[in-house]
Amino acid sequence: MVKITKRVVDAAEVREKDYVIWDDELPGFGLGVFTSGKRSYVVQYRVRGRSRRYTIGLHGVWAPETARQEAKVQFGRVAAGDDPVEDRQLNHRAITLKELCTRYLTDLQAGLILGKGGRPKKASTIVTDTGRIERHIIPFIGTRRVKDLTKTDINKVLKDIMAGKTRVSVKTKKLRGKAIVRGGAGTATRTVGLLGGILTYAVEAGIIESNPAHGVRKPKDNVRKRRLSETEYRILGRMLRDAAKDEKYATAVDIIRQSR
Repeated sequence: MVKITKRVVDAAEVREKDYVIWDDELPGFGLGVFTSGKRSYVVQYRVRGRSRRYTIGLHGVWAPETARQEAKVQFGRVAAGDDPVEDRQLNHRAITLKELCTRYLTDLQAGLILGKGGRPKKASTIVTDTGRIERHIIPFIGTRRVKDLTKTDINKVLKDIMAGKTRVSVKTKKLRGKAIVRGGAGTATRTVGLLGGILTYAVEAGIIESNPAHGVRKPKDNVRKRRLSETEYRILGRMLRDAAKDEKYATAVDIIRQSR
C-alpha cells in the first residue's frame, strides 16, 4: 500500500520518462515525477466518459497533506458534475505571457525553479533571468495570451532580438547608473532558451498542453574552444589562493571559482 507522504515524495527517483506514483488510500490522487526532477500533485478522474488529469500544483508550493485535501475538493466537484480541467482551461484562456512570467519569477525567487543539477538557480542567474524577461521577452510578446503562442511567434522573437530591436539604454538603481541592453545572436539564443523554460513551466502547471518553443532552431551560443590543461588549472588555483588572501579581491575570487 502506498500513501503519498513527504517521505515518498523525497524518495521518488527521477527516471528517463515522466511517471506518476498513485496513492492507494485516495484512488485517483497521484504524484507526477518529471525528468527535470520536479514533482507535481495530480488528480485523475472520469467525466462524461472521458479520463481527465488535473494538476493541483508543484511540490514545495503544495505539501502532501494540503494537496490531498485539495484532491478531495476536486473529487467533490466531479461528483457534482463539474469538470475541473475544463474550468481551469477557461480560466487560463485570458492569462498573458507577462502574467505567466510574474508567476515564474515568484517561484524562481522561492527556489522552486530548478537549474542544472536539479538545484535551485543561483542568485546571479535569477538576476540575469529577470533582466531577460523584463528587457526582451515582455516588451515583445508580454501581452500575448499564452495559449495562443505558436512556434512562428517564438521564431519572430528570436529574429527580432538577433536584429537588435530590444537595444536600449536603461537606468539602474545606482546613482547616474545605466545599462546598455543589447541584442545579437548570443542574447537571442539565451533569451529564447529561457522562454522555452518558462513555457515548460506552463505545461507542468497545466496552463498549456505543449511547448511552442520546442524545435525552434537557435544560433549557436559562444562555445568554449578548449579547456585549460591540468598544469594551467594548477597555476590558476595558486593564483586564486594568493589573491584570496587580499580582502579586496576575495569577492572576485569567489565569482571566478563559482563560474569554473
